[in-house]
Amino acid sequence: MAVMKRGANVALTREIPDLTGIVLGISWDAGSEAVLAENLVAATILCDSASRAVSDEHFVFFNQLSSPDLSVRQLEEALGADDEQIELDLDRVPAEISRIVLVAYVNDGPVRRRALGQLKHCGIRVMNLADNRELVRSENLAQWLTNETAVALGEVYRRGTEWKFKVIGEGYTSGIAGIAADYGVNL
Repeated sequence: MAVMKRGANVALTREIPDLTGIVLGISWDAGSEAVLAENLVAATILCDSASRAVSDEHFVFFNQLSSPDLSVRQLEEALGADDEQIELDLDRVPAEISRIVLVAYVNDGPVRRRALGQLKHCGIRVMNLADNRELVRSENLAQWLTNETAVALGEVYRRGTEWKFKVIGEGYTSGIAGIAADYGVNL
């Protein structure tokens, strides 16, 4: 298992040529901030070559658990130590999808005065869907967060016929609205 720093990437399918599916696991630790932990949301955005959502139906989250083509699916219940998990069937991802971005954000409402800087831990890991073996994981991204209410954690992207994974770790003080604006999602 390799621990990856922000900005680092790995060629998943070059390293594992028979890799056809992965699970992206997100974990966080809000310590005594139970309200923050209960109101964190994971979402996935399927983007074109311009890093824009192909459509609003390509924003996968708790109210829309899969992409239209069923290549990306958010699990209703995460397994193991992850708080959220997303399955990607790499062979089913349509050709117009160039990148799949995984984000987390504080849902509006009772947590308005909460920020991701209150997290003790926030990370993402990649597992092989076939055997649940962990391939890579990010460093603790919470160390880079302060008053942000959303974060782009990482992305799975195509380079030619290969699939790669990159740790992003970029926070947004404008929350999910900032992420939606950057990736062209209508909320």
